[in-house]
Amino acid sequence: MKVDNTETEGRQYTEEFRTEAVRLLKESGKTIAAVARDLGINPNLLSRWRQEEHHAAARGTTPGALTAETEKLARLKRELETVKKERDFLRSAAAYFAKERK
Repeated sequence: MKVDNTETEGRQYTEEFRTEAVRLLKESGKTIAAVARDLGINPNLLSRWRQEEHHAAARGTTPGALTAETEKLARLKRELETVKKERDFLRSAAAYFAKERK
């Protein structure tokens, strides 16, 4: 059962488990709370999985792929911020040393 990075109370669930839980929710006609109770998970977690699957389906992908894409985007934004800070520092240093030469 421990494979993925979706955690709750220290437990991790595979994408297969999440997909099956959402499928069970859709097909059973039960409430989120009832299905979550049957599976032994938090209802908020099941609700989030359903929402993630809905968003992924709207984009024509899977929740796992969408999560990986989101993580990659966040990493690239952090890298861009670092590069901008380095660039600004180098500009300041160049301006400082250019002034000092005069």
